Amino acid sequence: MINSVLEYAALGWASCPGARPLKGGSRSCSCDRVGCPDPGAHPLSRAWQMQATTDPALLTTWWRYEPEANVILPTGRVFDVFDVPLAAGRTTLANMDSAGATSGPVAVNGDRALFYVATRNASDDEDEWWTCALDFGPSTIEEMPGLRWHCRDSYVLAPPSLLPTGGSGSWLRPPDGRPLPDPLRVLDWLADTCE
Repeated sequence: MINSVLEYAALGWASCPGARPLKGGSRSCSCDRVGCPDPGAHPLSRAWQMQATTDPALLTTWWRYEPEANVILPTGRVFDVFDVPLAAGRTTLANMDSAGATSGPVAVNGDRALFYVATRNASDDEDEWWTCALDFGPSTIEEMPGLRWHCRDSYVLAPPSLLPTGGSGSWLRPPDGRPLPDPLRVLDWLADTCE
């Protein structure tokens, strides 16, 4: 995990330790919550927004203490993430490739595809930031079922984090340091596929 965390830090992507799924026993998550609603897919600390960093020394210390901790990447700082059903993500990726469009980094977490895009939250004025309604109520967006837009005040579980299914997150298109694509262009592709 620490190697991936340090690679993310080199890209300027802050991270913090996340809970991990447990096998067997009465608990399914490494956190202290009984009946955790999101096993192995949330930050360890409630202060994750302040805690997330790109400082290699601090990250190394955290993962030395918790070597199996999953990797949490906060969104809305350097990037936003479109989170869609895997089938829609693969179809969108194929359509973008055939049209010569740039997808940017794309990860797979179980049955979900995560498209990393430039953040829309780059305002210098803290009062001008916005949070996307898709992030709060994806089930109410009938024209784009299953689409979530993770922006400010949200986070994603990053590869190679362990999933409750026993597998791990992986990259279909790993980040390579190139500028991230415009979110509205990628959203157009995803919306066409999700309709």
